[in-house]
Amino acid sequence: MQRICSIVSAAVIGLSAAPVVAAESTFEEVKITAGETLFQAECRRCHSPDADHDSYGPPLENIVGRAAGSYQDYDYSTALEASGIVWTPAALRAWMEDNDGFMPGTKMRHVGIEDRTVQDFILAYLTSITTQDNTAISK
Repeated sequence: MQRICSIVSAAVIGLSAAPVVAAESTFEEVKITAGETLFQAECRRCHSPDADHDSYGPPLENIVGRAAGSYQDYDYSTALEASGIVWTPAALRAWMEDNDGFMPGTKMRHVGIEDRTVQDFILAYLTSITTQDNTAISK
């Protein structure tokens, strides 16, 4: 929890130089900034936030709303490709918490992110880097 507080504090300090905006908008910016920092710490070693940079796992740009196993330039496990899952915030949360329990047989090795606040921040960031309608994306 102390780590989360430090990340959120850094995000708030970073935004304090910006013009004052509605509190809800500022809070969302803090969540996204903290989520980006947590993404870098928890996810970046395997996933890029954009398709322009190579990564071990598939890039997570435009992940929200995308069909699981559908990014064209990645060799997914059969389990993930055949899952029929769409990456909604609820599905992403379940994946972050326990991907092996959520979907056995995938290639991803993972240590669960059980803290819901950390999940909220990472989800805010992933949503912020989703810029297109992913309903038509398929392999």
